[in-house]
Formats: sequence, C-alpha cells, structure tokens
Amino acid sequence: MRLRALVPALLPALTLLSTLNGAASAEDAARKAAIFPAEVNDPTLAYGRKPLPADQKRLDLVTDVLRKQLAEKGGLESVDLSPQAEEIRKESPLYKCNDCVAPIAKALGAELAVTAFADKGANQLFSLVVTIAEAETGKVVRRGQVVIRANTDDDWSHATRWIVKNRLLAEPLPGRS
Repeated sequence: MRLRALVPALLPALTLLSTLNGAASAEDAARKAAIFPAEVNDPTLAYGRKPLPADQKRLDLVTDVLRKQLAEKGGLESVDLSPQAEEIRKESPLYKCNDCVAPIAKALGAELAVTAFADKGANQLFSLVVTIAEAETGKVVRRGQVVIRANTDDDWSHATRWIVKNRLLAEPLPGRS
C-alpha cells in the first residue's frame, strides 16, 4: 500500500531523470567531421604526376580506416564532401593550401576537418601525418605522426589505427567529456 502512495511523489523525479538522460544523449550525438582524402607528398611526382596506383590504393585505405576508426572510437560522423568537390580539387594538395581546409569543412556543415598526408622518403619509408582542426577557426586540436617502414596494406592500416588510438583520441576531443 505504501508503494502506491510513493508513485505520485516519484513521478516528477522520474520525469526529470528522463529529461536529463535525453540531454546527455543529445550531447553524445556524433559530431560532424569533414574527413578529406589522404594525400602524398612525393618528391618524385613533379609536374602534377599522379601517385603510383599502389600508393593511391594505400592512401584510399588510410582514408577509409580513418573514417571507420574516428566514427567507431571518436564518435565523428563523416560528412559528404561532394558539394565541395570542385573547391577541394582546386585547392589540392590540401596539406599545402594555407588554411583552406577549415572553410571547406565549415561550408560542408562540419565541426571538424581531418586531413592526412604521407611524406614519401623512399619506396618503403613514409611519414604519415593526420591532423584534426576546428572548422570554425582552423585551430589544430590534434595531430599525430608515425613512420611507416614497410609498404604493405597491413602496415598502412596499422599505422593509421595507431595514430587514431595513441595520438588523435588518446584524450577526448575538445567539446567531449
């Protein structure tokens, strides 16, 4: 009998609790990120030559692994880049474009801009750099770098996962608790 008397008294508290829980869920919603295709800085590719097919395949792999890992582990939702495809093409390579990435990401409705490039030193020596910046200000919030001393898909995937885990998401991104 006493339990029936408590239900009306507990109803406002339960309503408040469900409201607070809903607010926490909205806060935990995925943040939007413009995850740009990985690029290569290869000194042997003068005069606009394209990367070797094997290198391009690995750059695409890096982009795919970044999107997957940042979504699963960082709660970042990748936005569609196609509305800004012409601007991205015009400004490429993005690692040399003097702060062009943040405005492109902002125009896409993203909060963050993610870029990656491989600096090629030799056929089997690459330095992979991944950067996360705020789309509003261009301020870099995370950067990670790793040296890849072999040239297989597994090596590139492992290097990308390592950067995400140990450099990009070792601490929560700003705006996350």
